[in-house]
Amino acid sequence: MHLSRRGLLYGSAGLAAVSVAGCGAGEDSPELTGFTGISMPTDTSERWVIEGRLLEENFKALGYEVLHENAKDVVEDQISQIQSMIDQGVEFLVIAAIDNTSLGGVLAKAKNAGVQVIAYDRLILETPDVDLYATFDNYQVGVLQATHIIERLGLPEGNGPVNIELFSGDLGDNNSQYFFMGAMDTLESYLYEGDVVIPSAQTEQEPTATQGWSGDNAQVRMDTLLDEFYKEDVELHAVLSPYDGISRGIVASLVANGYEPGEDDFPVVTGQDAEAESLKAIKEGTGQTETVFKDTRLLAGTVTEMVKALVEGRDPEVNDLGTYDNGFKYVPSNLLDPVDVTAENYQELIVDSGYLTEEQIDAGQA
Repeated sequence: MHLSRRGLLYGSAGLAAVSVAGCGAGEDSPELTGFTGISMPTDTSERWVIEGRLLEENFKALGYEVLHENAKDVVEDQISQIQSMIDQGVEFLVIAAIDNTSLGGVLAKAKNAGVQVIAYDRLILETPDVDLYATFDNYQVGVLQATHIIERLGLPEGNGPVNIELFSGDLGDNNSQYFFMGAMDTLESYLYEGDVVIPSAQTEQEPTATQGWSGDNAQVRMDTLLDEFYKEDVELHAVLSPYDGISRGIVASLVANGYEPGEDDFPVVTGQDAEAESLKAIKEGTGQTETVFKDTRLLAGTVTEMVKALVEGRDPEVNDLGTYDNGFKYVPSNLLDPVDVTAENYQELIVDSGYLTEEQIDAGQA
């Protein structure tokens, strides 16, 4: 039915600093200054704008020179921006790839120039020239989303069968498969027992994928699913969505097709990234019911510490050596923990932690 995590070699989550071949600054290496290039993928999702800014501020606070670019969803621009950073002499590249199979050529040039490469949140594939990877436990993201559906629908109490539909992310983003695996492994026993039913029978990643993580694309697909599989007395109870932007497109489709936000029969809709607009809906009970929070301050801080360690000739801390295979090697990784956010705990996790203010959530804009 789906990819399983059982085939992955999962490293110990408790590993301390681990020596990463080719990453440490040896005794004969030239002195590093911390000159870092930051390549972000898009400005249509607020998290990448926020994280790019955080990284730049962190590195500048350490006295490092920084180049920061956002490729705005154009792969060719990301490649040319990275090449320009290499030409300007960066020592480190922190890259969140638009298409994680497109950067092999330019990263080979980076490696030839002695640049060390850190994949940021999205693993870069099909190249040996990635030194480190920093992300959240993306499998756990899917677990949290599926668990929210299971608990909200009362499946442990025997309230099935229920009808759900599945959405996954862009196929060009390696994280999509981990979100999907975590969710499907969590739902597996309920699917097997018939407590969860997927009327469309679309249970593989490819037919459920959302190109470009686009809410508009998600809305079109949700419209189609409702038209084809939810006529007459067939009721939709939940939609597994991997990302807030996709979730908002799904909610827009549900509303357009007669579902009333706030009513008891409005489907459960998951999400990810704790975007202000989605948090507003979660708080007010007007659509989406959950999001997975990946505290970007922690991720930016983790990558900052990786670069700082390398500059100082130390081994950067990683806690996973056997999960993230990029087609050439298992990339040494540092995985952070995502958390589940609902109307019941958003204030503690989001507002009290200083990530967003209540005013930003009420305005639906960070």
